[in-house]
Amino acid sequence: MSQTRHVPVMLQRCLDLLAPALEAPDGATTHVVDCTLGLGGHSEALLARFPGVRLIALDRDPEALRLSAERLAPFGDRATLVHAVYDELPEVLDRLGVPRVQGVLFDLGVSSMQLDEADRGFAYAQDAPLDMRMDQTTGISAAEVLNTYPPGELVRILRTYGEEKQAKRIVSAVVREREREPFTTSARLVQLIRDALPQAAKRTGGNPAKRTFQALRIEVNGELSVLERAIPAAVAALAVGGRIAVLSYQSLEDRLVKQVLAAGAATTAPPGLPLVPEEYQPRLRLLTRGAELPTEDEVAENRRAAPARLRGAERIREDAR
Repeated sequence: MSQTRHVPVMLQRCLDLLAPALEAPDGATTHVVDCTLGLGGHSEALLARFPGVRLIALDRDPEALRLSAERLAPFGDRATLVHAVYDELPEVLDRLGVPRVQGVLFDLGVSSMQLDEADRGFAYAQDAPLDMRMDQTTGISAAEVLNTYPPGELVRILRTYGEEKQAKRIVSAVVREREREPFTTSARLVQLIRDALPQAAKRTGGNPAKRTFQALRIEVNGELSVLERAIPAAVAALAVGGRIAVLSYQSLEDRLVKQVLAAGAATTAPPGLPLVPEEYQPRLRLLTRGAELPTEDEVAENRRAAPARLRGAERIREDAR
């Protein structure tokens, strides 16, 4: 896997968004957390641009940690890499003795490395074992989900996580086929989806298997439930003046991020108070108007940036005691 081909998504904008919190005066130690290390592109840029920063980087994928350790080796002990899922951030910080951080970055979804390594089973464009686990040392594979989940549960997953309108039709075909022979590879599933869908559904939105693969990946890795815990935990870990930047790649993630940041930026006071007491004041200030999109140039350079949505916020107040 060549690291030179890896282009971090919306890199400059992420750095600029976090910069005011990371440009520490008077040599104070500043901590930034990259919750989704991947191939280390964002982390490398953070360490290079902010020389006073110490990086804590999390990834659930041991292979990503191995490759990134090589990439970040020149920065020595300024980088601490941790094998963890990003909702484990509070435990990681506690273990490292870091009560508050100045910056947090999330780059959600599947890393370039996971997409490019055929045997991981994330990409529907090539035949591979149906695995889709970001950490292959634990959990159940996509094949196990397809072969063992009750039909109603599969329909729920495809509808909820893939926003797949044809979920019932696809699941009926899956259940029929898995009785004949269990699913093991991606090509058979892709073909089944193509055969199951009506002509009209195949004409829109790219590869017809895309939504099903997204749904299976989210289920296998518990991505949305992890994110539901991780974003509030990251906000709680920010020092006053600290900033968070989150890159999402599909509407379910983006909606969740938006809700957490918007709630933090809203007053919690009962309506009608002439003066809002301190404990009801917003904890966050939003740094993006809605979600920011990549530029045309960025998408031209890196097609995987196309669906990206960036949101950011600054911690402006401690939680009420």
